[in-house]
Amino acid sequence: MTTRSGPGGGRPDPGLDVIISERRQLINLAYRLLGSLAEAEDAVQETYARWYAMTPQQQDAIASPGAWLATVASRICLDLLGSARPGERPTWANGSPSRCPNVRS
Repeated sequence: MTTRSGPGGGRPDPGLDVIISERRQLINLAYRLLGSLAEAEDAVQETYARWYAMTPQQQDAIASPGAWLATVASRICLDLLGSARPGERPTWANGSPSRCPNVRS
């Protein structure tokens, strides 16, 4: 795939498939923490935005992009939960945080 814009744009990005393949796992993680599929998708979107805000050199320096994405997604979710008003707690649409609704990859 070729996607990177800016200098050197259009060159193959071999790490793109690895990064995109983590999407389903990240949404599942975020859903378990937040209890809302919409908020989980927003958190994953923010995670990817932070990944692509880094320079290619910074991205290449990360030994495990999947672990980096999971860590950042978790921290974003925890920040969202910490900024929630007192008394707000996640409510899971299907009654359990362990079952995420079907997510298209």
